[in-house]
Amino acid sequence: MSFWWVNHKQTYRHEVDGRYIWSPKTKRDGSRNVSYDNLRRVLPGDVVFSYADGEIRQAGFVTRPAASCPRPSEFGSAGMRWEQDGWMVPVDWHPVPQPLRPKAFIEELRPYLPEKYSPLIASTGDGVQHLYLAALPDTMAQVLLNRLGTWGSEFLLQGHGTGDDDGAVREVDDALEEALRRDANLDETTRRAVVEARRGQGRFRLNVEAVEQACRVTRVSDRRLLRASHIKPWRACVSNAERLDGHNGLLLSPNIDHLFDRGYISFRADGQILISPQIDAQEIARLGVAVEPPPNVGAFSPGQMTYLTFHRTNVFLHGN
Repeated sequence: MSFWWVNHKQTYRHEVDGRYIWSPKTKRDGSRNVSYDNLRRVLPGDVVFSYADGEIRQAGFVTRPAASCPRPSEFGSAGMRWEQDGWMVPVDWHPVPQPLRPKAFIEELRPYLPEKYSPLIASTGDGVQHLYLAALPDTMAQVLLNRLGTWGSEFLLQGHGTGDDDGAVREVDDALEEALRRDANLDETTRRAVVEARRGQGRFRLNVEAVEQACRVTRVSDRRLLRASHIKPWRACVSNAERLDGHNGLLLSPNIDHLFDRGYISFRADGQILISPQIDAQEIARLGVAVEPPPNVGAFSPGQMTYLTFHRTNVFLHGN
């Protein structure tokens, strides 16, 4: 379990009500931002403290790794200065019993502030602007939890029961599906095909089956036991052609599909399996993936390689 601090004064209400945190992938000029990159480091079960208007009013558990998602429409004008393409992390928020004002006990926090990218100014206790998501040392997090008394201890116990849940990401998919259902520019056949593709069904599955014959990892070939999985996620596709493209898919056993969807595994262009350092190798092995050495699953089509580049960059969980 890791601890994080999100500074979201402008979007606090949207993110708490929507049960997520969101940031653009890059700054406007295309450069990286450590506090944006941090969204790719959080994992299910991690704790996030919500800081807005000088107070911590919520704490929550991450329920899913970051997913590539567009800027939430509910941000309105507050989000116009950010890029459209971003990361969304679902969070199960819980209101704290009494808001904490870190400035009021900065003397207690100061010895435990991060040396780099601290969310608070050490001299004043004020929040640092332009730092969206910061990693917290365990010692600093413990001070905050102690300040919350019995509630803090009970809150942490709940984290051990946090499962893997799409949460707000699923709601993004739901909203996109509804928009497609209402799109007057789509004929009924295409509309149905694109909606079914979200669940790996219909025309998309037939297109994938024309390219793939078995699960690349387990070699299971009985198609009743396989899922048609998008390489570039359905929500991230820039066109319906991408959503239906058979080269944007793999036939995978259910356990492998989950690993691939969550970014715990990916594939190099030459077919070598990539295993995320964010998951224990023994757990991966128990799910049917050889780890020493990871197997080569064979060549991919040029189209598949293009989509796999997106997966390695935007879905696969790299090391911290």
